[in-house]
Amino acid sequence: MQKSGLLFIMLLSGALCSYGQQSTDKHPDWAIGPFVRPAGVNPIIAPDSTTHFYDPMQKKLLDWESNDTFNPAAAVKDNKVYVLYRAEDKSGVGIGARTSRIGLAESANGITMRRTGKPVLFPDTDDQQAFEWTGGCEDPRVAVTEDGTYLMLYTQWNKKVPRLGAATSKDLVHWKKHGPIFQDAYNGKFHDIASKSASVLTTLKNGQLRITKYKGKYWMYWGENHVYAATSDNLVDWTPLVDANGALKELASPRKGYFDSHLTECGPPAILTSKGIVLLYNGKNRSGADSDTNYTANSYCAGQMLFSATDPSKLISRLDKPFMVPTESFEKSGQYPAGTVFIEGLVYYKGKYFLYYGCADSRVAVAVCTP
Repeated sequence: MQKSGLLFIMLLSGALCSYGQQSTDKHPDWAIGPFVRPAGVNPIIAPDSTTHFYDPMQKKLLDWESNDTFNPAAAVKDNKVYVLYRAEDKSGVGIGARTSRIGLAESANGITMRRTGKPVLFPDTDDQQAFEWTGGCEDPRVAVTEDGTYLMLYTQWNKKVPRLGAATSKDLVHWKKHGPIFQDAYNGKFHDIASKSASVLTTLKNGQLRITKYKGKYWMYWGENHVYAATSDNLVDWTPLVDANGALKELASPRKGYFDSHLTECGPPAILTSKGIVLLYNGKNRSGADSDTNYTANSYCAGQMLFSATDPSKLISRLDKPFMVPTESFEKSGQYPAGTVFIEGLVYYKGKYFLYYGCADSRVAVAVCTP
């Protein structure tokens, strides 16, 4: 009886706890967590071949979310959680070879999703098609302003250069595209560089994460390899931080021998807290000598960094171990079998943090933190 009871407790603890590789891992008090995968609910969004969409570019019906559904943003509206996820059709073979569109799902509890069946952001016959066709609209992050305007920062992918683009909405359904966010800064110096993964600065106010400013300007972290930053007056035109030589200023970079030895890719919107600014990010492990052998080669795990609230470009601390790693079968099977928990969506809802993430570039899952 005692042995079986102990075994049950150990299994339950291992199944529920996702804060670090083991439940015994300790993290500093500035870190947000622990995040727990609710038992028996994930993945919450998976590919669906029964939904159809009339594609304005090809002028035909498509099974637009039949191949993969992953890398979600999230927002709260009218006391519901909305998840905006990347969906791929079957137009190509391999990661980045298909066309991506952004789908929408809503939930009254943050877990059970009702999908709309149609994409809300997609390549169209508009002034953005040169940036979005044929690759599409990828990897959104969403946050909301004080006046209820939702900002989406996403990757515009024309299969040549990935660019960060901005779109805004009042209802999460109808979006206005504003185009590449770096096209005007420094006379377009950074318009044609590869840019991805933007985490705008937010703060918890009246029970909801809201976009906030630093010294009168909007602030964001961005980047796939290194962590960079940018500022804005209007949320759609952004100016990257540069160093004395005019190059992009690197705020954080991969570390040899750690879980983020290959990439430090920005995750969901950053949060200004009493301890500083917490940035949740996606760390990719290398293979070979520079990797962290505690984690699978080429896997994506979730990390956290702390930046100064008085100087958001100053990195104060970061976790040496990830707070979430691929452990579930659906996180290690699909387009990216090396294993992926790719965090992009974070909301504060009914007193809890809900973290939405992509699983192996194929599905969407959720983990929950009760502060």
